[in-house]
Amino acid sequence: MLGKPVPEFSVSATSGQTVSLSGLKGKTIVLYFYPKDNTPGCTTEGEDFTALNADFDKAGAVIYGVSRDSLKSHENFKAKLCMPFELLSDADETLCKLFGVIKLKNMYGKQVLGIERSTFVIDKTGKLAREWRGVKVDGHAREVLDFVKTL
Repeated sequence: MLGKPVPEFSVSATSGQTVSLSGLKGKTIVLYFYPKDNTPGCTTEGEDFTALNADFDKAGAVIYGVSRDSLKSHENFKAKLCMPFELLSDADETLCKLFGVIKLKNMYGKQVLGIERSTFVIDKTGKLAREWRGVKVDGHAREVLDFVKTL
């Protein structure tokens, strides 16, 4: 998909919004997929993107966190971390499937399907500019910001 147009999508977001690709035309979009609200790694990642949000904004980019959690769960998570950006609820896995982030994972000795921590940058023309898969949280938000500044 790299370098190709991302197919149109429309997803429910926090703050009563619906986010669609066409509605974001002309903006650089950062979609970071994470496994679950209120878990240690996801909290740290959310805090890191929150801390750099003003820098992303200056670079002309909007951030969206994406997981399969409900909007109610997202609203609580967003409020707890004082996130200045919206979280997208992908309960039906539309975005997860579009970006291929659902993977077989081991959890407490059982194999389950879950979100592989991944981040995607969509450029102002709607093309996929960069992707990170199997993300390690430490330093990741900064790496994404550094890339966004090159666009």
